[in-house]
Formats: sequence, C-alpha cells, structure tokens
Amino acid sequence: MDFVRLWLGLLLPLVAALDFGYHHQEEMEAFLKNVAQNYSSITRLHSIGKSVKGRNLWVLVVGRFPKEHRIGIPEFKYVANMHGDETVGRELLLHLIEHLVTNDGKDLEITNLINHTRIHFMPSMNPDGFEAVVKPDCFYSIGRENNNYYDLNRNFPDAFEFNNVSRQPETVAVMEWLKTETFVLSANLHGGALVASYPFDNGVPATGTLHSRSLTPDDDVFQHLAHTYASRNPTMKKGDHCKNKMNFPNGITNGYSWYPLKGGMQDYNYIWAQCFEITLELSCCKYPHEEKLPFFWNKNKASLIEYIKQVHLGVKGQVFDQNGNPLPNVIVEVQDRKHICPYRTNKFGEYYLLLLPGSYVININVVPVGFSY
Repeated sequence: MDFVRLWLGLLLPLVAALDFGYHHQEEMEAFLKNVAQNYSSITRLHSIGKSVKGRNLWVLVVGRFPKEHRIGIPEFKYVANMHGDETVGRELLLHLIEHLVTNDGKDLEITNLINHTRIHFMPSMNPDGFEAVVKPDCFYSIGRENNNYYDLNRNFPDAFEFNNVSRQPETVAVMEWLKTETFVLSANLHGGALVASYPFDNGVPATGTLHSRSLTPDDDVFQHLAHTYASRNPTMKKGDHCKNKMNFPNGITNGYSWYPLKGGMQDYNYIWAQCFEITLELSCCKYPHEEKLPFFWNKNKASLIEYIKQVHLGVKGQVFDQNGNPLPNVIVEVQDRKHICPYRTNKFGEYYLLLLPGSYVININVVPVGFSY
C-alpha cells in the first residue's frame, strides 16, 4: 500500500490543474497560496498593500531566486485587472503562473526564463472592482473603478499636466512597490480592445502632440516591444478584429495617437520608475463568457512568454568607485535618449538599459553628494 501511495505521489502534480473559469478573491488567494507552498523554491507570495475594502493586493514572484534581487537578474512584472470589469488578463496571469511552475525543469525555454529572470505577477490591482461586478458586460460594468469610484488608470502623477486627484490605496501601493524593486520591463493587462499600446499616453508639443502622437526617446524599443507581443497573437496582429473599433496597423498603437490619457500607469512607470511598460488590450469584450477563456489563453500564451524575454534586451552592468565599491544613484543614460527623470543605478550600482542591437554612446554621470540634479 505504501508503494502504491508513493507512485501516486510521483504521478500526481503538486497543484491541481487550474480550471478555465473566473476566480474570485478567495479562490485566487487559495490558488496563489497553494502554488507558493508547493513550489516554494521558485516562488514568493506577498501582499504589497490593501484595497479600499481591505483586500490584499497579491504579488507572486517566480524565479530561481524569488526571495530577493540578485545582481544581474532583471526584474519583470505583469499587472492585470486594474479595471475591475476587464477580466481576461486576471485569468491569463493565473494560467501563466501555473504554466511556468509546472514546466520548470521540464521545458528548456521555461527553465531558462526562470533561471535568468525574476518575474512578478499581480493578477488583480483592483480586487474590489472585480468583486463589485454584478452583471458582466462587454462594454462597461460597475466595477471598472475602485470602491471609491476612482479610475486607477487615471490616478497616477502625470509628468505633462497636474493630476489633481485623490491618490487611491491601490495606486499608492503600486507606487511604493515600484520603489522596492529595480523593475526593467512591465505590461499591464486590460480589455475592451485588441491592441498593444505604448507610451506616451499624454504629452506636450515637444513629444509630438501637434502631430497626434506622443513619442518617448525610446520609441524604437517601445515599438519593438509592442510588436513582439502583437505579432505572436494571431487575432491582435490583424489590427481590425474588434467591430466598431479603430484599426491598428499590425496590432500596435502609440497611446496618445489612440486617445490622450492623464494619470496613466504606463507613463508613470517609464518616467518615474525607469521601467518600460506597455498596455495590452486583450479582448474586444471586457468581461467575456468564461467558456472563451481557453481561446484567450491559446491566443496569448506565446506572446506572454516572448514578451518576458525582452527584459534581456540591451545592456546591463554595474558602476564602481576606485575601491571597487558599487555606486548607487549614478546617472547612466544613452546619448540622445534623455529621459524626463534621468535613469540611475540602484543600491547595487546596477543599471539596465533596454536597447535594440546597434552602436550607442553611454554617458555616466556621478552626482556629488548633496547635489540635486
């Protein structure tokens, strides 16, 4: 009998397969805790704060060194469900988590990703909104906003115009989270369209708004990132899949060209957290029937994995003083790619610069103590 139990233990997966359905807060928490317990060597589960109604904002980290940052290992993140009624991304992240942890050591692509990347998953930034949806709708449901009726994707500080809104607990939690990690690349997952949108979402004439666009100094990289995702999604890359929506050539768009947006999360990430972030609109219908979730998983799985790999683009390194001590807060920028907030080394003296193949001049500027740049 013990021999039979042993073989059953070897044959059964550590975590029961996740069903294709919508998982409410308690179910989502149970799944995340189960993964963290059964794959403790490659995961870390923690809450970065609380929603208005006191629900945890869970983040699961997957990587060979999940507990803390390791020098040379870039930090990546996916955030979903910041609009509570946009639900596909929430479920895709749960299935991606399952796919990664169950294929570690079995699939070379996944194993390499886990070996060389620290991947953070926030399945729901707006759990109150998700729970508030009573009657799911393709276009709008009560639950888009948080419990204080604020749109979280209009709630961040804005570099181009003053955003005089009350900063919400969910927004503050994300802003504080960004200070604790050296995030390099990110995407936030939405619904209601089918397109990969890249910064800027807001702008001024100097960024191109007079020409109905707003471009960053890293526009070539952002177009590559958006195209990396869209090109592997057979419906997104068509650019015209959603009825009564704009056509998006190759399934990508500049955010401002689509529509200007003040206080958005992707601009905040890029400007203040030196993290390249794009917005992924994953479904024409914001809250589709759960029977369609396998379809969305199949269409997005390759894109989700390939996009994570892009965190390894470009160059990375460390800055040291003459005694070999790492130097934090050193400005490291590519010539002719001046950022609104200069990109700086972290506490380990590390820098990560996402760049396409080519020749670049990198300028390093050590800021004297007490000097404000």
